[in-house]
Amino acid sequence: MHEVSGDIGGPQAIERWVHEARRGSQAAYAQLYRRFAPLVHGILLGRVRPALADELTQECFALAFARLAQLREAQRFGAWIAAIARRLPTTEVAREVAVQDETDFASTDASPEQRSEAERVLRAVATLPEAYREPLMLRLVEGLSGPEIAALTGLTPESVRVNLHRGMEKLRVALGVNARGERT
Repeated sequence: MHEVSGDIGGPQAIERWVHEARRGSQAAYAQLYRRFAPLVHGILLGRVRPALADELTQECFALAFARLAQLREAQRFGAWIAAIARRLPTTEVAREVAVQDETDFASTDASPEQRSEAERVLRAVATLPEAYREPLMLRLVEGLSGPEIAALTGLTPESVRVNLHRGMEKLRVALGVNARGERT
């Protein structure tokens, strides 16, 4: 999981970081990475196993930084890098591994039951439509708030709220639990 600081920078800060990164500023690259790594990681985690999501997050940023001159609207860096993450090639083999490698799903401090439950939940989230899967991964795995998700993705806070709500409903159905978390 990646951390996002309380001050994640607004569109003007993002635009400044992009311009500085285009001029080769390592500090600006680092700011962009810190701000958007949870977004990229959350998107990828919905598609591949956690270790591969970590690796592909690095690959996505390397690709984005190499193509930074192609970004037309610097303040839209979040939406742009999210699109790059969604288009990263992930083979069907990687997707299969994503649902088979259970040792990758939970903390090493977790009990076998907790690891099994984490695997079950991640598998269920992975079956949801992208519009719900991504916000749920960002909320449940990356620990981002609704407003942080909206700021990172460029969606409105209302859209994020609706997608999280509907996604949770679909996740409950997929897991066979009611709103109180009881199995149905």
